[in-house]
Amino acid sequence: MQRLRNEQDEMRLAIGRLETHLLDVRPAPTTLEDVEFRVFSQFGEDGIIQHLARKTKVQDTTFVEIGTGDYRESNTRFLLQNNNWRGLIIDGGEEHVKFVLGTTLSWRHDVEPVSAFVTTDNINDLISGGGFTGSLGLLSVDVDGNDYWIWDAITVVDPAIVVVEYNAVWGPDAAITVPYDPAFVNSSAHYSQLYFGASLGAFMHLAKSRGYRFVGCASNGANAFFVREDVAGDIPEQTARSGYRESRFLTARNEDGTLSRIRSRADRIATMGHLPVIDVTTGETTTVAEAVEGGSGGNA
Repeated sequence: MQRLRNEQDEMRLAIGRLETHLLDVRPAPTTLEDVEFRVFSQFGEDGIIQHLARKTKVQDTTFVEIGTGDYRESNTRFLLQNNNWRGLIIDGGEEHVKFVLGTTLSWRHDVEPVSAFVTTDNINDLISGGGFTGSLGLLSVDVDGNDYWIWDAITVVDPAIVVVEYNAVWGPDAAITVPYDPAFVNSSAHYSQLYFGASLGAFMHLAKSRGYRFVGCASNGANAFFVREDVAGDIPEQTARSGYRESRFLTARNEDGTLSRIRSRADRIATMGHLPVIDVTTGETTTVAEAVEGGSGGNA
């Protein structure tokens, strides 16, 4: 079984390398969707990251990825294996450690797997303790909960590119996040598992304050991409409305834990509309329904 997986991974890498070369001969993209392709990322993030790394001419070929699952599918694995970047991967479980140490990644590439439940209090120590400080090529944050607060707390590295998972259910206009709770787990916070993270507008607000340009979202409506202004060059800046992409994947749960089939944003919001969120532009606490229906903190 492992041999078959290795062969499949080699085929995926070969196709990914061809896709990467094609980026240099294709017409200039008008949106990030134009450069998407998938090797090890969940959707088309591998292509977007390759494009941004080329456009910014990133000098620091290093990454930190927070929230990786077992690392078979991630935002940085193609960077590791195709571009030979060096990285640190952090997740609350142990599967990514077992995967890395049980495969050739443990000696062919320089990636350090760390098992830890990330909080605002420990994130900087985890990163610096893993050997990363100062300039960084890419930071990826996907913890299904305190994502806004984690990025806001990170001070030990200065990434050129930042990838964050946003809550697309909350739309392009509201600038909201779940209140900080160091023990936050989305499956426990609400049965739907739709109550997590932060809106695109919240991340745009944070990114602007830290000197980053919003350059768009992946077409599946999961990840948003930001580039530090000093290296962004002529990469087009997007507004919340132009860059936002709605999520179509069905991951919500019913009260009995079964997969929900609700599709509309209105129905999804209705399941959690009473829950509290923080408007990051004012610091005030409101509810999901009030913030989304009122367009709190619009960035359009």
